[in-house]
Amino acid sequence: MLTRSGIELPPAAAADIRSGAVHESVLRAMLQLADTYQLSVSVVRTGHPLDVFGTSRPSDHPVGRAFDVWRIDGHPVVDPATSRSLVTAFMRDAAAAGSYNVGGPVQLSGGAAANQFFSDDTHHDHVHVGFSS
Repeated sequence: MLTRSGIELPPAAAADIRSGAVHESVLRAMLQLADTYQLSVSVVRTGHPLDVFGTSRPSDHPVGRAFDVWRIDGHPVVDPATSRSLVTAFMRDAAAAGSYNVGGPVQLSGGAAANQFFSDDTHHDHVHVGFSS
């Protein structure tokens, strides 16, 4: 995983994975998404607050059940020049890889579960991919 082509990890995220404290569903989804995309991960566990930004709800990150992607195929999610179809395809593929909670700069409809997709000001610059187990 740590040397897998298609997955760029910052040192803290690599350390999280080496620690064994990242859920298998996260690792499987990263590998599955890397079959189609070059993904640049910004955070897995370390460096993310305990609660979802601006709420008192526990985040999936500190327990190793989420990762955030800031760049897809070399294109920053936040860049207005980045194709919205690339971002939305990645979000839908993240859901297909098992994520129950996919957030990003685009509000998508549909999904296997109610509220599977979300968008808010915090997620305008990355895609959040979260897992319930």
